[in-house]
Amino acid sequence: MLVSLALLLLGALAAVVTPRLMARAEWPEREPVVALWVWQCVVAGVLLSFGLSMTFSAAAAWQAVRGQVFAPAPHAVVEAYALAAYGPWSAVIAVLLALGGVWTGAMLTREIRRARLRRRRRRAELLVRSPLMPGEEAGSSWLVVLEGERPDAWWLPGNAPQLVITTAALGRLKGRQLDAVLAHEQGHAQARHDWLLHCSAALATGFPQVPVFAAFRDEMHRLVELAADDVASRRFGRLTIALALVELNEDRGVFGPCPTPDAQLPLRVDRLLSPVERLTAGRRLRLTAAAALVPVVPLLVAFVPGLSALG
Repeated sequence: MLVSLALLLLGALAAVVTPRLMARAEWPEREPVVALWVWQCVVAGVLLSFGLSMTFSAAAAWQAVRGQVFAPAPHAVVEAYALAAYGPWSAVIAVLLALGGVWTGAMLTREIRRARLRRRRRRAELLVRSPLMPGEEAGSSWLVVLEGERPDAWWLPGNAPQLVITTAALGRLKGRQLDAVLAHEQGHAQARHDWLLHCSAALATGFPQVPVFAAFRDEMHRLVELAADDVASRRFGRLTIALALVELNEDRGVFGPCPTPDAQLPLRVDRLLSPVERLTAGRRLRLTAAAALVPVVPLLVAFVPGLSALG
């Protein structure tokens, strides 16, 4: 029971402490790509902790599961985990965690289906507003220009991804600003940010009371935009992409005194216009390596008793 409980407590501790630590840190805005990696590793570590705890609890509760989990292991390894002493609570823990795993899969499946429906709906609307020319195939062009009075641009993911931009945006964006917007949206596509948003939304929707999943969703929405801004700024300059963001959004009231759903936009523009130095390459490497070790911790907790018995 000790290993199962240790894994359960480890996952719960990471789920509660990580959002607080990341909220106090100042470096994620300077290195959004590294921050994205850290969040993914932490969430993977939490899910792995719960998954391993479920496995050991089920092995303690039911002989059939124990035989499958420890089939190739020597008797000394099985004895090291003291599964017979786990008690009746092991079955309860295993069932609850298994239900959590099933619910996670259901939420992820629902999120993917909803995303596909939204994508199909938007493509259908796109075909209505921008009909295909004779002989033209749907999705054959990666750039679609729409007639519209509102300046806007967005990336439509899928098997044939497309960048959609309105004529109003073309009229407002000057010089290299259009290229910067294209680079921003291509940064989203190349890094597959849509999958990060889907996974984080599924976890936060399925477990709204778990702090790490709610923070994971919120931070993904913020960090993917910062990362795409950096992709564009490295190619065309910070001032160029900042002016492009202002041109596309100044009519929406996001730069006024009243809060709006796009309240992050002014902060993004301020970040581009008031840059701070990036972390050193050595610190970025240390953060990346430390984050990669987070999912390793529950594996060590799970396998140390068995390895000790073998030793």
